[in-house]
Amino acid sequence: TLCCQEKELVGEIPGARYGHSASVVHSRGKRACVLFGGRSYRPPGQRTTETWNSVVDCPPQVFLVDLEYGCCSAHWLPELADGQSFHLALSRGDSVYLLGGHTLASDSRPPRLFRLRVELLLGSPKLSCEVLENGLSITSAIATRLGSGHEYVILGGYQADQQKHLQCCSVVLDETGIRIDPREAPPWSGEICSSRVWFGGSLGKGSALLAVPAEGNPAPADAFYLYQLNFEQEGGGGGEDIMQGYSQESTDMEDSTPLEDSEELYFGRDPH
Repeated sequence: TLCCQEKELVGEIPGARYGHSASVVHSRGKRACVLFGGRSYRPPGQRTTETWNSVVDCPPQVFLVDLEYGCCSAHWLPELADGQSFHLALSRGDSVYLLGGHTLASDSRPPRLFRLRVELLLGSPKLSCEVLENGLSITSAIATRLGSGHEYVILGGYQADQQKHLQCCSVVLDETGIRIDPREAPPWSGEICSSRVWFGGSLGKGSALLAVPAEGNPAPADAFYLYQLNFEQEGGGGGEDIMQGYSQESTDMEDSTPLEDSEELYFGRDPH
C-alpha cells in the first residue's frame, strides 16, 4: 500500500524547485532526507519583462530534513560551489553520491561525482563532502536497482542538448565507496536512435520505462512510443558470477495483441 503523508516543516525550509534530488540517509539509528540542487524561477525582485519566466540555478545548499519531527537545516559545503540540476543521487547508509548534472550558469555538464556524508549526531548534524574521480557527464538519467543490494544500472539521459546518452553503465555502492563500470548498451530501436528527445523512469526491481515522441507526417495517432526495459540477475554467488540480461519491448496497449505491433529484443553478457 502506498501512503502519502503531508508533514509541516520548520526551520530553514527549501524553496520551490524542480530538477533537484531527495535521498534518505541512515545514521546512528536515525534517518533524514537530503535535498540538493534544482532550479527555480528568479526571485520577484530580480525579474524584468524579458526575464519574467526565466529560471536560475538554486544556490548549492544541502538541506537536511528530519523525517520524524520535520525540522529543516541548510548547509553550505565548500566543495559544492555551483548549482546543479537533473543529476543522479544514489544513497547507501549515511552517504549520498551525486553524479553528473547540469549547471545553468555555465551551460555545462561536467563529469562530477560527489560523496555527501551525513552524521546525525545529538544536537546538530555533521555534513562533509568529498570530490571523487571518474564522474559522469550526464543529465536526466535513469537509475534502476538490481536485486536487494546496492547495484544499479544507469541508462538514458543526455550528454549534450538534444544529444542522447546511449551508453549504459553499472554502479555498485559498498562499504568502500562507489564503483562505476561501463556496460554493454542495448540494441536501441530505430525510433529511439532517431529521436532527439527521450524520457522515462525506474519501475523498480531492475525495470525501467522509456518514452520517445512519435514523429511523422501526418502525425501518428499515438503520441509516444513506450519501451519497457528489464534487467535481470540470474544465478547466485558474487557479482562476478551473475549473468545480467536485458529485454526491450514496445508497450502500445491500445489496439494491439501481445507482440503484434511490438518488437522484443534481448541481449546478454557472459559471466566474467
